[in-house]
Amino acid sequence: MRILCTNDDGIHAPGLTVLEHIARSIADDVWIVAPETEQSGASRALTLTAPIRVRSAGEKRFAVIGTPTDCVLLAMQDLMSDGLPDLVLSGVNRGQNLAEDVTFSGTIAGAMQGMQLGVKAIALSQAKGLRGDAPIPWETARAYGPLVVQTLLDAGWPAGVVMNVNFPDRSPQDVAGVEVTRQGRRDQHILYADKRTDLRGEAYYWLGFHGRLSSPPEGTDLRAVYEGRIAVTPLHIDLTHEPALAPLSDWISKSAWGLRDGD
Repeated sequence: MRILCTNDDGIHAPGLTVLEHIARSIADDVWIVAPETEQSGASRALTLTAPIRVRSAGEKRFAVIGTPTDCVLLAMQDLMSDGLPDLVLSGVNRGQNLAEDVTFSGTIAGAMQGMQLGVKAIALSQAKGLRGDAPIPWETARAYGPLVVQTLLDAGWPAGVVMNVNFPDRSPQDVAGVEVTRQGRRDQHILYADKRTDLRGEAYYWLGFHGRLSSPPEGTDLRAVYEGRIAVTPLHIDLTHEPALAPLSDWISKSAWGLRDGD
């Protein structure tokens, strides 16, 4: 098996070391193509207005001055010219990618690009901050990652679907199991802009997250991780809200637009 590893935290991120361990536990042909610098929050951004530079960082290892999507695209169209990967792994992200987070996650985006190019893909994230100032338990993703990835590969999943795996903010011995979940939605906003002033008196901003827990329902990725379980969530790129289609179509057909189309 050939595996392509990427991330959004950068080529030197500790989570990428964990991801490489996971990949090498199930394959001996592992490639690393990751951003030169952190690209958290990049979502599916492409670099379209500047050249993309690639630096060799070792055998089958490349650092890209670009986004996670850039990395996967370049890897599969050029750097891995002798054969496409069988699997794309993205992560292990420093922090959870749950609920609405998935729409701006570079980690999810790297996996999505692999899926779009016809390769099975899994995004992996290690939750943090749910135990106050406790260190990130990278050992949890390291311990359970190989088993989770292999189990998913054995089970299989439909084309056009990305698996989103979140490890809880707990030590390995305290993990309460694995749960297949749906994407949740927080009952409060946690992203905020912190306005500051520089030494010249000019305003600038830092974007950040409030560390507040929501009250999610059972069966969601949020609830599973809050309660110490590994959340496995199948995601797809179709954002169409199906229940809105019929009533909206009916309204349009009765409007002036609908009458005009029928003339």
